[in-house]
Amino acid sequence: MPPPERPRLGRSHPDRTQAQAHDDGMTVRRAVLGDAHVESAEARRSEFTSDFQDLITRYAWGEIWTRPGLEHRTRSAVTLTALIANGHWDEFAMHVRAARRNGLTTQEIQEILLQSAIYLGVPSANHAFAIAQEQIARFEQEEGDRS
Repeated sequence: MPPPERPRLGRSHPDRTQAQAHDDGMTVRRAVLGDAHVESAEARRSEFTSDFQDLITRYAWGEIWTRPGLEHRTRSAVTLTALIANGHWDEFAMHVRAARRNGLTTQEIQEILLQSAIYLGVPSANHAFAIAQEQIARFEQEEGDRS
């Protein structure tokens, strides 16, 4: 009997073109980060940054965030932890709001930060709590303004 087929590594959508990956990525990017953030990033796009913007839209958003293996809530939890671990505080702030948009509750974000205190260090978690508190308040204000 032949061995079971192993999951294929690499592209999750092998038949898509780069343009389709970009379009799918932009759709997910808007859903996760919000239209206002994406519009602002696109407005700052220049000849110098254009290739980088295309790269993150196609690969981060169009290939990874579109994969079926994890829901966006889980991807947000993983992303928050990775950003804390690497001290990427501007991206962390943006992804706290994205995590709320993806359905993580304030209490779930608190638990992620408490977990990070043990595995990543108290100073990092302390800084993350300060940023998260501010970003959660900002998210709630923005959501209240839309009602």
